[in-house]
Amino acid sequence: MTTTTPSPESAPGVQPKHVAHGQLKARTSASVDSLRDQLLELSHTIHANPELSWEEHASAELIAETMRQAGFAVEVGAYGVATAVEAVTGTGDLVVAICSEYDALPGIGHGCGHNVIASAGVGAALALVEVADELGLTVKLLGTPAEEHGGGKVAMLEAGAWEDVHFSLMIHGMTETPEMTADTHGARSMNATAVDRFKVEYTGKTAHAAGMPEQGINASNAAVLALNAIAMLRQHLPKEVNLNAFISEGGEATNIIPEHTAVQVEVRAFDLDIWRETKQRVLRCFEGAAIATGCGWEWASTEYAYAPINHDETLADLWDANLPLTGRGVDSSRGLGGGSTDMGNVSQVVPSIHPLVTFIGQKAPAHNHAFTAAAITPSADDAVIDGAKTMAATVIDVAATPELRAKYQALKAARPKGATQAEFRA
Repeated sequence: MTTTTPSPESAPGVQPKHVAHGQLKARTSASVDSLRDQLLELSHTIHANPELSWEEHASAELIAETMRQAGFAVEVGAYGVATAVEAVTGTGDLVVAICSEYDALPGIGHGCGHNVIASAGVGAALALVEVADELGLTVKLLGTPAEEHGGGKVAMLEAGAWEDVHFSLMIHGMTETPEMTADTHGARSMNATAVDRFKVEYTGKTAHAAGMPEQGINASNAAVLALNAIAMLRQHLPKEVNLNAFISEGGEATNIIPEHTAVQVEVRAFDLDIWRETKQRVLRCFEGAAIATGCGWEWASTEYAYAPINHDETLADLWDANLPLTGRGVDSSRGLGGGSTDMGNVSQVVPSIHPLVTFIGQKAPAHNHAFTAAAITPSADDAVIDGAKTMAATVIDVAATPELRAKYQALKAARPKGATQAEFRA
């Protein structure tokens, strides 16, 4: 493993001529340290009260009250999303959006560590108050619900939450893995796939399962046949593709031929063309099962589609240069892929990064009860603090470097009105 600790001014592709950032970063770092107890209490409270997607009322209000007390202008239910939060401070002509997620997983709680994400985002936004006026910044904290299922950021995007934003960032905690050990996650470590989720429903005909089965049309058989067809399809798909499905409604009694079944499906891939083609092949599996059994069938999307992450190269380089200021190393040659996030949709229309910060010494798999336990350890607490400091430092580098400031302002100026609100489709 090779770790590097470049200075921000030597980061690849980043060559600021005015490097007076150290003092500003020291101030925001000290601010995060002064907020440590408050930020960790926020993380622990969210962790202790897990709320599912679209139901995060207590978490949203907790974040909103924290930002109100710091003088931010706060709205709960922002952009028409009941559990979304917008908190804004500053009047500068460079606008940064920092994202905080806070939804949990059914039956597992915070098995993806969104309590860490939420608290680190709050910490970065609060720290930037120290320098916002000097740097001509407007700091926007966006509390973004329903990342695990639903796509809160997508709903907020379509309502205009990022229309005035020049760049955006957030962090995600992660345990050590065989590929990624110690503290070596870099800004590009999260290689998220596109994902599309939908439901397929079959309609058959009930009959007595023993006395007159010949008069029934078995919708359960169609569901089982479709899943077997998908299993056979997997052999012929690119290795990057991931398919998951389960029967969510499959019948009510053993002596009744089921007339209705439902299958929940998701299709993931890194490449958008492969993703879209795979979905069509999967739908043909369901159609074939309907033909074979004589069932009617239909499908419908159940959530917003998620796009792959498009890491902004300059922001990623700055992150990798700033993370070592917390004492962590960076191995930017390694990555962790397969998951999906609605931050991918943001990254397709606004320069963004979604770095991982390691829970050092914790080895539990994500979406597991052991990860839930890891998300409340001292290692996770350190990720909150280091993530907040590094986000703030990265924002400072952009705002305090004339060339970078001009770059992101020019990118936004060239963006057509409403471009961030366009729907991403499978």
